[in-house]
Amino acid sequence: MLDRILAKRIVPVVVLEEAKDAEPLAEALLAGGLDIMEITFRTAAAAESIQRIAKAFPEILLGAGTLLEPDQVSSARDSGATFGLAPGLNPQILEKAKEVGLQFSPGVMTPSDIEQAISLGCKLLKFFPAGAAGGPGMLKALAGPYAHTGVKFVPTGGISSKNLGDYLALPVVAAIGGSWMVDKKLVADGNWAEITRLTKEALAAAAAV
Repeated sequence: MLDRILAKRIVPVVVLEEAKDAEPLAEALLAGGLDIMEITFRTAAAAESIQRIAKAFPEILLGAGTLLEPDQVSSARDSGATFGLAPGLNPQILEKAKEVGLQFSPGVMTPSDIEQAISLGCKLLKFFPAGAAGGPGMLKALAGPYAHTGVKFVPTGGISSKNLGDYLALPVVAAIGGSWMVDKKLVADGNWAEITRLTKEALAAAAAV
């Protein structure tokens, strides 16, 4: 999982209201060169959307986000998710992920969060909410005492095409998570061509860092 994420360095954070949009969205991302995506469990369509994409596009590294309950972890795994994420660190969720065999990246924001994650065997960590928590400056400060442990961060929250380079320039950042290329209005309007264009643009910007 880490190798795949390091290769692209961008994880689109997707909120789908309608499961029928799952396949065309996945196709639009693939057309833009991106074979990774996170579908959040913020809507009732999440599990079915993951199931549909896993069946139609097995080449996609498919994550399930905002997993806040053990049942959601099980549902994500059963639907075909390859990895899971959460905005915070809940040992109960991590235990469930381990039980069902789902690779998991918990969310952290403070040194205490990071140390707890390390103690629980997690090295790929979501940094959320990145912008509000201090952005690249905060991550650079956290790298001081923790980079040598092998932890890598995927900052999410407040990231756009304008500032992704500031994050990706940090060696401790594995990738960034963002939603601008899969904006809910673009999905609702079926504007797949624009999603493909924005995806290509984002990947080019990441590759240039």
